[in-house]
Amino acid sequence: MLVIRRDLVDAMVAHARRDHPDEACGVIAGPEGSDRPERLVEMVNAERSPTFYRFDSMEQLRVWRAMDEAGEVPVVIYHSHTATEAYPSRTDVSFASEPDAHYVLVSTRDAHDVEVRSYRIVDGVVTEEPVDVVESYMFSHTGADDVPDAD
Repeated sequence: MLVIRRDLVDAMVAHARRDHPDEACGVIAGPEGSDRPERLVEMVNAERSPTFYRFDSMEQLRVWRAMDEAGEVPVVIYHSHTATEAYPSRTDVSFASEPDAHYVLVSTRDAHDVEVRSYRIVDGVVTEEPVDVVESYMFSHTGADDVPDAD
């Protein structure tokens, strides 16, 4: 399951809508070993295409080096689909190279409806996972009954 803050989802959707009709792409970094997305990095779609995305290789190298230096990993790799549902294409699957990342797709095919879905892609196998959008990570893994009562 992907647990992600609402502000990060809103930022991915805003990026996707801004770059429409071309696909948008980026990464959300988080502390190594945490599986917690924290820092969104919008990246340039080197293809500038409505049907395909590719990170610019030099930009990707800079972003990945900065994550390494900060003790971060790419927790989320996201991109948009401009005319189809938010489901990985064969090309998306073939380029998925981070087995621990959540691959998030945002569909901008409908200007009034937001479609955000997350997948794990490992060795060419696509598995959709639930997305839990939270306001804060503070209590995101606890139930309401876990909040202490006021004395």
